[in-house]
Parts: sequence; structure tokens; C-alpha cells
Amino acid sequence: MASTDFQVTGSNRKAPFTLKLHRGDGMCLLAMNWKKGQPPKDFVGFAIESRPPDSDRFFALNNRIGFAADESEVDPVRLSTLVAPIQKFRWVHFPRDANLDGEFVYRVTPIFMDVDDRLNRGEAQEAAIELRRETWPGQLNVTFTRGFVSSQAFVRRYERYGRIATLLPGTAKNGLTFKATHPKKDEALAWMGFETRETLLELLDQAIREKAEVRVVAYDLSEPEIVTRLAKIGSKLKIIIDDSKEHGASDSGESQSARRLVKTAGKANVKRQHMKSLQHNKMIVVDGSKTRKVVFGSTNLSWRGLYVQANNALVVEGRKPVAIARAAFDNYFDREATFGTSESAELVDLGLKNVDAKVAFSPHGKDNALLEAIAEDIGTASSTVFYSLAFLSITPGVIKESLKKISRKAGLFVYGIADKKVGGIDLRMPNGNIAPVFSSALTTNVPAPFDKEPAGGGGNRMHHKFIVIDFDKPTARVYLGSYNFSVPADTKNGENLVIVRDRRVAVSYAVEALRIFDHYHFRVTQMNAKKARRTLQLARPPRKAGDKPWFAEDYSDPRKIRDRELFA
Repeated sequence: MASTDFQVTGSNRKAPFTLKLHRGDGMCLLAMNWKKGQPPKDFVGFAIESRPPDSDRFFALNNRIGFAADESEVDPVRLSTLVAPIQKFRWVHFPRDANLDGEFVYRVTPIFMDVDDRLNRGEAQEAAIELRRETWPGQLNVTFTRGFVSSQAFVRRYERYGRIATLLPGTAKNGLTFKATHPKKDEALAWMGFETRETLLELLDQAIREKAEVRVVAYDLSEPEIVTRLAKIGSKLKIIIDDSKEHGASDSGESQSARRLVKTAGKANVKRQHMKSLQHNKMIVVDGSKTRKVVFGSTNLSWRGLYVQANNALVVEGRKPVAIARAAFDNYFDREATFGTSESAELVDLGLKNVDAKVAFSPHGKDNALLEAIAEDIGTASSTVFYSLAFLSITPGVIKESLKKISRKAGLFVYGIADKKVGGIDLRMPNGNIAPVFSSALTTNVPAPFDKEPAGGGGNRMHHKFIVIDFDKPTARVYLGSYNFSVPADTKNGENLVIVRDRRVAVSYAVEALRIFDHYHFRVTQMNAKKARRTLQLARPPRKAGDKPWFAEDYSDPRKIRDRELFA
């Protein structure tokens, strides 16, 4: 396949396994599968190496889990996967700079261990893929925040240089006045905010340079880099800011931002509202001489939204998307009480050349509500459903029931993660069961050789709202936005909901779902290891009767079999 494709396969017929690369946004999913039957029992995992476009050499990925010298020791230093192979059939890799033009080449090598514990390399697979920044250049771009404050990567890169309190304010109302004092604050915030932060700041900078018309609808608004740029736009800015519940308090970040923007944009251009319940939208519209873009998605313009939570922002480009979004803004601004009967509450085509994408804004009326139709569509899935939904655990209704129903459907592969308002995260595990991951387990129950991880403050960490259906089929589609897939999101709140029917976009969201799921699934593994008072370590080949290889469940558990075969 061409390197410009979003899925690329290795072509080495001599290699005993297959390799398939899936393009994510800012990341790459590598999936491997043995070609014939099961691997031999002396197979102990895969070594993964990557060669960036600007380099003439391969760099091995590292693994914090190694082979123990005895039952109680694990090397705390990260090891090359050439000596500490990955004992999984898929892996998500974040290149140091995914924006580089050209091909990233991946080399995957099977590693074997003989009876004397010596490692040997088998025949490798290689494949090359472009991980360019824009998903569909000039039309649509999917972006994600890192969402990994509770991670070994964050601890290793930044926390050892300073506490998280030196990077993030303790409360949202202190957001505009907080000054980060962490010695690596610029690098850390860029890492945490990932492509979403970079994209939003660049877009607002473009708007300032072009003196563009800017329209913003914001639920949370307390991040100083964003607010400072909005202030520079002056009277070209019109903004709606939520004033529900704590947002309406005079000392809230939203009230502080509103007062500041009244001074620069003018009182007539700043409106506070909460629709029937919340103005929960997160939308930025830039209508300039050169730049015409709209931002949808789940990312709040706050410290938590950009730097702690897992979020996404979808950027669409063109005159028609801008016209649709500006009309919706005007209907929010001028027709708040009757918005549900306006044309903005209808599902309309965004008019992109190569991508089937539609948008609708909430609240809907009785005749144009969408929640039931989404639940019905989930029920028609024929292959896979991936979801990452904030608050699903505490949101009763047709979406939750539809997901429960399809999770029991034979032959359908369902992976999901849902963040509770308090108390942690619910994972739909590979065996189909729901596993709770409580907040304390994310940080304190961390066995050797891992370091204690910061919680990143109170509140939810997983803030996505997306559902991917049949990512591996021509009918692949993604539902995404600020929309929480609930009755209030459908008929009470101000929201954006985008439906994209496109495999490249579906694969990108599927990769994001997997990397978030795997991240927290590993926390379950950590938690179980801590309870059992055992050290996490790589498994050696079976040495005595009754021993099983590390990959035994991947060839015996029906869901793990499906997982292994689906991506490779």
C-alpha cells in the first residue's frame, strides 16, 4: 500500500507474523498477528523500532517491564524492547514529533528465548506510514489532548522536576491569574495539551493577524493563553459564555473572563447564557481573509480541558462550515428561547469535498431530536463499536441501554471507557465485563518498577464524547462533539454534534479509544498486581508442566482472539 494511506501492511513473506500500521492523529497503532497457528512457546514478545523521516537510523522503543533476575527484582530503568520485548499484539506509539513531513518507518522483530535465557531475534517486518498533522489536509483535522497526567511518561518527563501544583492551578477560578513556576512549564504544557492546544493557539493567532471575525461559544473559559488571545481580537470577537451553576458566580473563571472581554470586545458582543440547562458548547469560528475554520468537539477552554483531561477537537475548513457555524452562533445569541425550532437544530451537511460530515446543534425540539436515532444506529453495528464517553456511568437512557445490548451481541467487538463524575473510570474489559478503576488506584496502587503518579486534581480525567461504529468497514462512522449522548444534551443544553462517515477519521478515533483504554486497562493490571503483592515483569517461556506462554489467553479467550485478528 502507498505510504500516504492511513493503514499500511508489512510485506516480508519470510516473517512469521503480519504487521499492520494504523494512522492516528499524532500517534500510530502497530498491530501484529502470527501467520500460522500459535507462536512457538519460546516466543517472548516483539521488539519495536522506529525511524523518523529526518533520520537515517532506527530507534528502539522502550519498556519499563523487563525479565526479573529473580522473583523479586525488576530493573527500574527503561529497557530497549530489543532486550525487554512487548508482550502484546498491538501497541500505540507517540513519535517525538509526528508533524514531520515524510514516512515514519517501523521495524518489528519477534524475540525468542532459549533454555539458557538467551534472547534471539527472528525475521522482522517493516512498514512505512505518513503521520502528517492534518487528517484531511485543507478540509478536516482531528486533534487530541494528551490526557496522561496520571502516567509514567508524565512522571519521568516532568514531575521529577517539580510538583504538578507548579504547573496547574488548584481551582478553576484561579485559572486566569495562575502563573506556572515549573522549570519545564513551556515544554510540559505543550506535551500535555498535545495537538489540540497547538491547533487552537495557532488558529487564534491566525485570527489576530488577519483581523478576522471570530465567534466563540464556551462552557468553561479560564485558560489565560486562550483568553489573552481572545482579548487581542477586540471588537471582531462575539462570544457566548455559560453562566450555569458555579459558572454564574462573580468570582468564577467564566465571570472573570467575561468582564475582561467586555473591555476589549464591547459589552454588546459578550453574552452569558445557559439555554434550558447549560450552554455546554465548545465552538470557535474564525472567518478571515485566508483562514476560514470551525472548531467542534469536547475540549473546554480551561486548564483541565487542555492539560488534564482526554479531549478532542475537530477542525473543519471552508466557507460552508463557517457559514453554518456562524448561523448557529447567531441563533444562540438572538433566538435562545426558540433555538430548538431553528434551522441550526437540524442535521446539515458541512459541504466538505472528500468527507461526509454533518453537524447539528442542540437543544433540539421534539421533531428534530437525535438521541433515539443514534441509539438505533449503534444497534446496527456489524463489526465493532468503540466508545469513550464522559459520564456514561451516571447517564441513564437509550445510549447506555443500546451499548449494553450490543456488548452481548455475538461476533461484535465492543471496547469502551466511561468516566464517572466522581470516583474514577469504568472500563468495558476484553472479556465483556465492566471493571471500575477508582481514583486512588490511578495513583497510589502502583507496584514496582513504576513510580507513583499524580492524580491531576479532582474531577473527571476522561472527557471525550465519541462513538466509533464499524471502523474497519466502508460504512465506518463517528459521532463526536460536546454532546454527552443524554436527554439533556439532546433537548436542554447548547451542544455541537458532528457525524463523520469516513474511514480515515474513524480509524483515528478508534486508535485514540484504544490508547486511552489500554492506558487505564494497565492501571487495572497494576492494581491487581499490588493486591497480590507481586512485581510486574515479563514472562519467560514455559519451563515446566502446567506453565503457559504469555500469549495463551490471546489464543483461547474469544474476545482476545478477535482483538488480535481485528487490527492485524
